[in-house]
Amino acid sequence: MSNHGPIQIRAPFNCLTPELVADSIEEAFGIRLENLIYPFPSYINRVYGLQDVQGREYVAKFYRPGRWSLEQIQEEHRFLSELQRGECPVVLPIPDREGETLQTLSLEACGLDTQKTVELTFYFALFPKMNGRAFDPESDEDWIRLGSLAGRIHVSGRKAQSGTRPKLSPVHFKGYVDQLIQQKLIPEDFISDFMTVTGRALELFASHSSTVANIRLHGDFHRGNLINTADQNLIIIDFDDMSEGPAVQDLWLLLPEHRRNSKRELELILEGYTEFVEFNRKELDLIEDLRFFRMLHFLHWQSQQRFDRAFYQHFPDWGSHAFWVKCIEDLQDQLLEMGG
Repeated sequence: MSNHGPIQIRAPFNCLTPELVADSIEEAFGIRLENLIYPFPSYINRVYGLQDVQGREYVAKFYRPGRWSLEQIQEEHRFLSELQRGECPVVLPIPDREGETLQTLSLEACGLDTQKTVELTFYFALFPKMNGRAFDPESDEDWIRLGSLAGRIHVSGRKAQSGTRPKLSPVHFKGYVDQLIQQKLIPEDFISDFMTVTGRALELFASHSSTVANIRLHGDFHRGNLINTADQNLIIIDFDDMSEGPAVQDLWLLLPEHRRNSKRELELILEGYTEFVEFNRKELDLIEDLRFFRMLHFLHWQSQQRFDRAFYQHFPDWGSHAFWVKCIEDLQDQLLEMGG
């Protein structure tokens, strides 16, 4: 038996071809697709638009291998069903003939820095395509409406705890810091500054969150994850970042700017939110803390996906000296927003 641990795949999505996507969907769901498959922009997973021979449109989502376990994705799907039963406007994954919403595609691939062939597993799901446009709040009523949607998510989110999903805690975010250091991605002359700024941010977050309750969240509730349909209904999509944490996580991403420049919008969001559930205003102190850790989350995401095809077309200077200069400066600026 090997003692070297699991073999890793550097760029798993490079193995996923349009033909594999189409064949997997047809086999799992018993539908016949047209030849056209078009990718949607997606940072972490791979998402494709599809159409069957009868003209019905779908969205297929292939989850990044190794990011979530089978149980974690199944919990996401159960949460969606719970939200729909609570009359929250979400899109449910389509079940197969046995009633399962999560499918599996297994491939053979070469491991990282080895010629040994290993099995690569993709979990995937199929959703009905919801046509609409982006929602840009313009009036007070629009901001209140956004808060109401977050409140409707949290009505269900407060009813139970997450069994498998991550908790937005100092421990969780320290894991990002540790992994970036362990991967030796940060040049030696930046490590001290990086450790100092992230260490202070973790101290502030631990202090601000010590008395705050955690609930189940959307986790990435920004306006890009809303669809405004032709009949002016708003639909919430993409629960891939479902997590457990302070309620304010699903509020601050709606803001147009930092908290200090978004006071009016924040109060309107809270007005809509509190029509459905109570809100602990102590959580407002976490807004800029959570913004800091979103920056750290994005940095960690980039480190995990830098081998994907076309990554450096989108982030050409990632990992360079100039990149780390700007990264440390941005983190230091955000630490000041936290009061550090």
